[in-house]
Amino acid sequence: MVRQIIHIDEEKCNGCGICATACHEGAIDIVDGKAKLTREHFCDGFGDCLPECPTGAISFEDREAPAYDEAAVAAAKQEREAARKSQQNLSIDDMDGEDAFRQAMALSFVSGVPGARPTGCPGSMLRNLEAERAGRGQNVSNRQEETPSSAASYIPSELNNWPVQIKLLPERAPFYQGAHLLIAADCTAYAYGNFHQKFVKDHVVLIGCPKLDDVDYTDKLMHIIRDNDIQSISLVRMQVPCCGGLQRAAEMALRESGKDMPLTITIVTPDGHLL
Repeated sequence: MVRQIIHIDEEKCNGCGICATACHEGAIDIVDGKAKLTREHFCDGFGDCLPECPTGAISFEDREAPAYDEAAVAAAKQEREAARKSQQNLSIDDMDGEDAFRQAMALSFVSGVPGARPTGCPGSMLRNLEAERAGRGQNVSNRQEETPSSAASYIPSELNNWPVQIKLLPERAPFYQGAHLLIAADCTAYAYGNFHQKFVKDHVVLIGCPKLDDVDYTDKLMHIIRDNDIQSISLVRMQVPCCGGLQRAAEMALRESGKDMPLTITIVTPDGHLL
């Protein structure tokens, strides 16, 4: 049947996930960092998601699509509510092995918020890790690291935000406000041994590789810098030609944002020295 249904422009979509939250029917997921209408028969065509989109990526269109299945939507909501209640009664931290894996898969259909609906890969969900650690009153380590034999050598993570990949990060997020940005090439954290203490600490981290991603990060970085209260930018790149693309993108993004702020550039050699 031909009916009104939403259309998502992937070029404009920044993967923030706001539309997925606004869709009470659960028709939208975040897939590979982009919003997707994955269940057309869940979309009622009313467009609750449309006014919530910060980039204007959602519009209406009339096209051939399956009819809205109210019964299927209701059943899916019941399943999500059951999964949410299961989450409240059973913590993954109390499990091991296969049980933890099964529970994690079940929880991939809820965001942890009452009444939540599917949002795709839970690993792409925005997280303020600094706030989570503060809420637990500790700098959290995993079980193996907490054993007496290894506790003395444990080095805590300084990472404060998740996700970190430039392709997955939204253009707006609460952890950007008042932030010092670290834009880093993927390889730098492996090449430089003291990466967390030297660079990650007290920064919001954005990592990428223009050669592997085969994209120009300029536009997204420009929006992040322009549309948030960013205080400074540090860029860490490798001493290889392809990393020049990351540096050029950061420099151009800052210039196009119209903002005036410090941009420091550090180059790491393949054997782990700083230039």
